[in-house]
Amino acid sequence: MGNRTIGLAVAESLQVWRGKVQGLSTEELVTWAWQTFGSRVALASSLGLEDQVLTDMVSRLTPQMAVFTLDTGRLFPETYDLLHRTRTHYGLDIRVFFPDARDLEEVVSSFGPNLFRESVALRKRCCHVRKVLPLRRALAGLGAWICGLRKEQSSAREDIQTVEWDEANSLVKINPLADWTEAEVWAYIREHGVPYNALHDKGFPSIGCACCTRAVQPGEDCRAGRWWWEAPDKKECGLHWRDGKLVSR
Repeated sequence: MGNRTIGLAVAESLQVWRGKVQGLSTEELVTWAWQTFGSRVALASSLGLEDQVLTDMVSRLTPQMAVFTLDTGRLFPETYDLLHRTRTHYGLDIRVFFPDARDLEEVVSSFGPNLFRESVALRKRCCHVRKVLPLRRALAGLGAWICGLRKEQSSAREDIQTVEWDEANSLVKINPLADWTEAEVWAYIREHGVPYNALHDKGFPSIGCACCTRAVQPGEDCRAGRWWWEAPDKKECGLHWRDGKLVSR
C-alpha cells in the first residue's frame, strides 16, 4: 500500500496510528478506535463469530459506538434469530441496512431470483446490489470502520494489519482480531457467553446468504461452503479490497 494509492497525508496518519496501537490488547484497540474517531467509527457486523466477539467488547467498552449489519434479504432464519438475540442480550440498537428495492427489482426482473447460479459475473452483480451498495450507505460519513477479519481465515488475509486504509470506501479499516486464531475466538465466546449462530454447531463455519451457503465436511476448507459451485479464487463478494484486489469474506 503506497502513497500513490492513498496520498501522503493519509499514509503518514496511518504510520502514526500504527505506532500508537502497537502492543495494545484487542480491548484496548477497540477503546482506542472510539477515542480516536468518536462517532465517526462504527462496527460492521456480519453476525459471524468474530463480529459477535467484537460486539461483546463494544457493548462493554464503548456502548456509544454504532453497530450495523447488512440484511441481503436472503439470510438464514437462524441468522435473523441471532440478530434478535444479540439486540436483546446487549441492549444494542443494531442498525440494519437493506438493498435498495429498485435495484433488486431491476436485477431480479432482468436475470431471475437465482441469477447467482448462472455465472460468476451475475453472482457478483447480486452481491453488489445486496451487499456492496448497502455497505456504502452504511459507511457514508464515517472516518473508520471496525471489521472481524483475521489473518488465519485465508491466504489473502495473511498480511492484514490492525489499522489499514480501505481504498474502496476511502476510510480507515480497523481489524482488532487480525492476529486471533479460531480457537481463541471460540474460547472468548464460551468464556463470555456470547450469542452465536446455531448453524455453527451444524457444520457451517462461514455463513452468508442461505442460497449461497452450505455445511462443510470434515477436512474441507472453512470457506468450502460459500459459493461452492465456483472456483476457489472467485469466492469474494466485493466488500473487502486490499492493494487493489478483492479479499474473500
